[in-house]
Amino acid sequence: MTHIELHWGPLGLCGVDEAGRGPLAGPVVAAAVMLDPDQRIEGMRDSKKLSAAARERLADEIRKHAIAWCVAEASVEEIDQLNILQATMLAMQRAVAGLDRAPDDVWVDGNRCPKWAWRSQAVVKGDDKVASIAAASILAKTARDQFMCKLHEDYPAYGFARHMGYGTVIHMAALKEHGACPQHRRSFAPVKRVLDQTTLF
Repeated sequence: MTHIELHWGPLGLCGVDEAGRGPLAGPVVAAAVMLDPDQRIEGMRDSKKLSAAARERLADEIRKHAIAWCVAEASVEEIDQLNILQATMLAMQRAVAGLDRAPDDVWVDGNRCPKWAWRSQAVVKGDDKVASIAAASILAKTARDQFMCKLHEDYPAYGFARHMGYGTVIHMAALKEHGACPQHRRSFAPVKRVLDQTTLF
């Protein structure tokens, strides 16, 4: 694996990232992390490029060594009410607001920032460039995966532990067979399409 040299930034920098914008079920989860540049954690990068075992190991290290961190979410109901973009912004706002100490700057993965009082900037592909954003991506991803695995216990027919709510062939087949569970995003077109079809018969 190619070594990625991450930017660590100053002490008061907070990184923010989310997990779960694309799936058809479950909440969208955001994390905010402030790291100590003097306590560097090796091996961090965009959570999607790490194995599940590596993510879990790094998540433990991040929670142990971070100056401050917070994980927050926006629910399926909020996603359906607001739309996924606004729900994602809301989860990010909650994550930063939940930190034990106020950041000096907030850097957000992607191309836009929520409306908030903190000085901030968006960083495209920030989870592979900035240490605190990479850390946030790892905490958000591991927290959401844990939620989806718990959801699998409640609704095993959908296979949530395998696909984490994404619209895989297996998931779509289960959705057509069983209809939607309470954690499905009814405003998302694939879910809405299946529900509309099932109400015709």
